[in-house]
Amino acid sequence: MSAEQEKAQEQAPAADKRAPATFRTILGEKVGMTQMYGRSNRLFGVTVIKAGPCPVVRVKSAGGPDGYNAVQLAFGACSEKGVSKPELGQFRKAGVAPARWVREVRVADVKGLEAGQTVALDGVFKPGDYVDVQGTTKGKGFAGVMKRHNFRGMPDSHGASDKNRSPGSLASRRSLGRVLPGQRMAGHMGHVTESSLKLEVIKVDPRENLIYLAGAVPGPRGGLVTISETVKAQKHYVAPTVLAVKKDKMGNIISGKKPTKAAPK
Repeated sequence: MSAEQEKAQEQAPAADKRAPATFRTILGEKVGMTQMYGRSNRLFGVTVIKAGPCPVVRVKSAGGPDGYNAVQLAFGACSEKGVSKPELGQFRKAGVAPARWVREVRVADVKGLEAGQTVALDGVFKPGDYVDVQGTTKGKGFAGVMKRHNFRGMPDSHGASDKNRSPGSLASRRSLGRVLPGQRMAGHMGHVTESSLKLEVIKVDPRENLIYLAGAVPGPRGGLVTISETVKAQKHYVAPTVLAVKKDKMGNIISGKKPTKAAPK
């Protein structure tokens, strides 16, 4: 951290208020991947994310001029020179230090949320929870159809010249006479917003603001990700109940059902 960033953090008032525990969304920075043992001594490939603390910059309500409920979160240290003047005015109005990233999250209810509060990792998620992670994938530049769409390609020998990586025919001149919209072709690959759904939380380290998630997360190391409660349905397993077994003097198991009487003839 540079001297300008440290000075900006010292000048800005500290946001010591905590957001309600019902608000379960936090911003983070992807650190990398490693391995870790989880439940039932199973080895998981986990993604390490440095999440929070995230100050609340602005709260929008449906009854206000915005017309919808949303919360704007900030993350990442930044100097005042790294943000525009309108953004700097928003940070000063909320009483928080300038941040590198600001993201808006839609919520059902903004009750208990106000500008200046802090969303910390402690108390938001715990091991065993399932989350959705949204990030920007790595940019691959201009890619051909074999890399972009997993095409097989054309023959490499027996008279083939320079068509071994070409897509082949795009349409029919007889019936269509044109290329249909949505045809898979070469073009820009990557650098799009994608989400990884229903990732299990393996470990949470509130002291270092680290969260360990099972599986891969879109984006490069150092990229911004948004962690929120999963929208997928979760399976709730019911613990089996152990019934007491009754036996008679001879050791035979006594059934709980009463013997049925024979129907009268």
